[in-house]
Formats: sequence, C-alpha cells, structure tokens
Amino acid sequence: MVTTAFPDSISKPASSINGAIEQINHIISWAKQNNSRIGYFAALYRQILEQTKISIEQNMFENNLRITRLTVIFANRYIHACFQYLTGQQPTQSWLAAFQETQHWRPLVLQHLLLGMNAHINLDLGIAVVDTVPASELPDMKNDFDKINVVLASQVEGVQQKLAGIWPLLRFFNNFVAEADDIVINFSMEKAREAAWSFAESLAPLSEELRAQEILKKDQLVAMFSEVISRPGFAKSFVCLMIRLGERGTTRQHIEILE
Repeated sequence: MVTTAFPDSISKPASSINGAIEQINHIISWAKQNNSRIGYFAALYRQILEQTKISIEQNMFENNLRITRLTVIFANRYIHACFQYLTGQQPTQSWLAAFQETQHWRPLVLQHLLLGMNAHINLDLGIAVVDTVPASELPDMKNDFDKINVVLASQVEGVQQKLAGIWPLLRFFNNFVAEADDIVINFSMEKAREAAWSFAESLAPLSEELRAQEILKKDQLVAMFSEVISRPGFAKSFVCLMIRLGERGTTRQHIEILE
C-alpha cells in the first residue's frame, strides 16, 4: 500500500469542474514528483474534464446544469478514490485493483489507462448518474449522457498520438494489437458507457440499502475484470511485454507526454 505523504488539498469534494481540474492537477503533480503511474489516468482524465467544460460552455447539452452536476459528482468519485488509496485508506475494489497495478513495472501505459476507465466508467459512472438526478428524471438525461460520447471521441486521436510518442512502433504493431483509438472508443463509449447507463437504471428505483448491495456486487465484478486487462492471456501478455520493453522514457516523462 502506498504510504507516501499526499496533500490534503483533495480531501474535500470539488464543487465545480474547475475545482475538480485543480484537484486532479495536485494528483498529477504528486505523481510526477513520486514517479507514480497513478499520474497516467489523471493526465488523461484532466483533458476530458477540460473538454467537457468547453462543451458545456458551448451549450452542447440540453441541460447544462445537470451535466455539470454529473461531471463534478463523477470526478469526485475518482478524486476521492485517489485520496483514499494514497492516504492508506480503502477505496472500492475496482479502484484498488487499478491503483495496485501502478506499483508494477509490466503493465503498458495503455493498460493503466484502461484499468482507470474500467473502474471509473463501469462502476463510478452509473452511481454518479443516480446521484445526479432522481429516478423520475433519468429518462430526460439520456440524450445529454449520450452526447458526452462526442466529447470522448474528440480526444481519441490525441491519445493515439501520445501513446505513439511513448512507444514509437505503435503504428507498425496493428497486426497484433488493435488500434489504440479503437480500444478507447470500444471500451469507454460503445460498451462501458452503455453498461453504465443500464447500471444506473437498475440502481435508480432501489432503496438505499438495496442500492448499496448492488453497488458492492458490481464493484466485485468490475475488479475481477481488471485482471483481464492486466493479464489478458499468454499470447497477448507476451505481445504486451514486447511493447512494454519498447516504451521510451521515465514514468514522469510518460505523464508529461499524456498531459
């Protein structure tokens, strides 16, 4: 377990998107100072928050206030999980699995990003949705929820370019590993986000006690899926090892590239 001192600046929930971005800046700064791979997902997530903020300011959504509230609640779940882990507390099993892998050399930068998305989208997003609106308002939110996919899609090309900056042979390895942009799109939007919405729909009508039970079950399943991302079988793991050996730079440099 990580025991390195971590600033108390993220101990309280953010009250705005700007506040969430600022708290994630603290996580990134800490990660660079401590050569922690926790900074990988934080760097990617900050960009997504910044683009979401721009989209809200451009009135992309039907209800900007509701999407702003969802964005802040959603971000706070990640920020709180980081604070728990880095101060020796117990986050959800999903986040624990992702954070523990940051202690290991072998996972690729891409695997760390996918582990973060697994915990944050497959578990946190559905919970954030039902914490944002009452069950009666859930159907009205679906269109805006889907529009966030456009925000994510706008980030894909940049992510691919950054991953290629870490592993220059990325474009030549497509026969063995799917394109980085396809992985991100398929995982985060087409599959994970639809599953997150379904999870929200299943949670919405439940009592607080039953909702907590369902969240616990979901957390266990999502944590189990982390193992698939980290150890995808012998053949794929071997390919990942070859890629990992070709990744250039230090952890800090990787974070700076992802920024």
